[in-house]
Amino acid sequence: MPMKQIYFAGLLFSQAEKEFNLDLTHKLESLGFKVFLPQRDGVEKNKTFYSKMPKEKRRKLMFELDLEKIKESDVFLFILDGRVPDEGACFELGIAYQQKINQKKKRLIIGLQTDIRAAFLDAKLNPMIRCCFDYLAENEKDLIDFLRVA
Repeated sequence: MPMKQIYFAGLLFSQAEKEFNLDLTHKLESLGFKVFLPQRDGVEKNKTFYSKMPKEKRRKLMFELDLEKIKESDVFLFILDGRVPDEGACFELGIAYQQKINQKKKRLIIGLQTDIRAAFLDAKLNPMIRCCFDYLAENEKDLIDFLRVA
């Protein structure tokens, strides 16, 4: 069976977010998944090759690479923690969902939301986001258990 590819979407700006993302990525990779983690594998200005590019060129390359990796993925994983989900990751979710329904791509769309804060009354997520997910985990253990059998 070929290795499943995961696109890892979510916040990647603070030290805590980056450390959480790397830790979870390592756990997923130890299970045999190939993970594209934008903060590690993407077009980032702290990488020498990209740091010498004009800002707009780097942004365009980032957009194109992330789009390509979303389309290649078997699993789209969205870390939903935060008061509201990251707007860039929401756009990526839309791309993954559109591809799934329009091109009949077999893809799992999974969310992980450990944050107890809710932006909507009686709901943690806007239905336009929530209804895209095949599975929504409330903790890391449930996510990993689900992926082991997916």
